[in-house]
Amino acid sequence: MQQASRYRYVETVDEYLAGLPEEIRPVLQRLRETIRAAAPMAEEVISYGMPGYKYHGPLVFFAAQKHFLSFYGVSRELLESLASDLEGFEIAGTTIHFTADHPLPARLVQKIVKARLEQNEARAKKKRYG
Repeated sequence: MQQASRYRYVETVDEYLAGLPEEIRPVLQRLRETIRAAAPMAEEVISYGMPGYKYHGPLVFFAAQKHFLSFYGVSRELLESLASDLEGFEIAGTTIHFTADHPLPARLVQKIVKARLEQNEARAKKKRYG
């Protein structure tokens, strides 16, 4: 797999995806669509050179690396609660690594995004009301 476009400046997720190799672009486009469906209120951004979503703070991000694809923003607690769903995927810290041949299932992405929405909403509420 070629290195993704993380070293060239992009302003939109469309630009980011357009700069990726053909074999991984559809996988990340489906991931994008799943995230957007699960969190339609989230703002789509490019941050640190990668696509991300913000809702009451950072929600989730994804990126293409040289040898794998990454899904960022998953808390350790959430990873532990989804351990059985994550079997077969490599976990590095709070990042899930996957490949075009073994993508993250949409149902798993939906679970993660919905849980992250709840975490961010709870944090925002606590900030507001102490």
